[in-house]
Amino acid sequence: MISYKELGLSNTKELFQKAVKGGYAIPAYNFNNMEQMQAIIQACVETKSPVILQVSSGARKYANSTLLRYMAQGAVQYAKELGYAIPIVLHLDHGDTFELCKDCIDNGFSSVMIDGSHHSYEENIALTKKVVEYAHAHDVSVEGELGVLAGVEDEVSSAVSHYTKPEEVEDFVKKTGVDSLAISIGTSHGANKFKPEQCTRNTEGILVPPPLRFDILEEIEKRIPGFPIVLHGSSSVPQDQVKVINQYGGKMVDAIGIPEDELRKAAKSAVCKINIDSDGRLAMTAAIREVFATKPSEFDPRKYLGPARDALKDLYKKKNINVLGSANQA
Repeated sequence: MISYKELGLSNTKELFQKAVKGGYAIPAYNFNNMEQMQAIIQACVETKSPVILQVSSGARKYANSTLLRYMAQGAVQYAKELGYAIPIVLHLDHGDTFELCKDCIDNGFSSVMIDGSHHSYEENIALTKKVVEYAHAHDVSVEGELGVLAGVEDEVSSAVSHYTKPEEVEDFVKKTGVDSLAISIGTSHGANKFKPEQCTRNTEGILVPPPLRFDILEEIEKRIPGFPIVLHGSSSVPQDQVKVINQYGGKMVDAIGIPEDELRKAAKSAVCKINIDSDGRLAMTAAIREVFATKPSEFDPRKYLGPARDALKDLYKKKNINVLGSANQA
């Protein structure tokens, strides 16, 4: 067994306590490869922000679990080389079985999510409690989930969303012992978070999504005051990136995300972790498509992955400063 402490990583317990008190959210950025990891660490060091490096089940299969573990260890040293030793968490995103969570804990993860939201309420409690008992024995923090997000991202998908029921949260937290709770208040996975018929159009003809259910969030906060809350599916799908992708041969129709002002409002509450993945994919894809279209003779991967990395770094710096409020909180 490899402890995350040997890798120089942090768990989320103290980080979340500070975030709840400080009125900001810690960025949880998914990564699959070196360029993404470099961009995340550069952005967070330059803004002095703590960060959660998220790895989905699909990412582990794509990149190899051993390589990802040592990339996270390398990220800790890389941050020091860049001049600021920010807290870094290695987190399993949407773990769906005890076995997967255990394997991650045994291989250096400092935080895991057990997503039992597709089970019945009682089965979700039983599965989550089992993971919590094993994780806490190794000082690893655990995120649970109540409610279901619509959309598709990696191997997580649902046709419809089910809002979290505030009347269940206190019982769930008490019976499972989780350290944080992912809730559903209207965010969604993927770049096409809403169907056009769910939205309205502004004067410029741009789709405007339905607002987040802050009434549900407020009721949850009343029932479990000060408890760390997590938002999944929180990419904003910047329209300038979508425009570049479509300009250079892409086909993204009605791609729409969560307005950044709503995420900033959420970050000032008990929401202390906000997951962002699709925005990063869009930034990298836009940069790569532009290179391929404007420099058709280019075949050096560094010449298109480099700009993609730079675009991702710029995006995440802005997220930390303007949206999450995590800048200067390391």
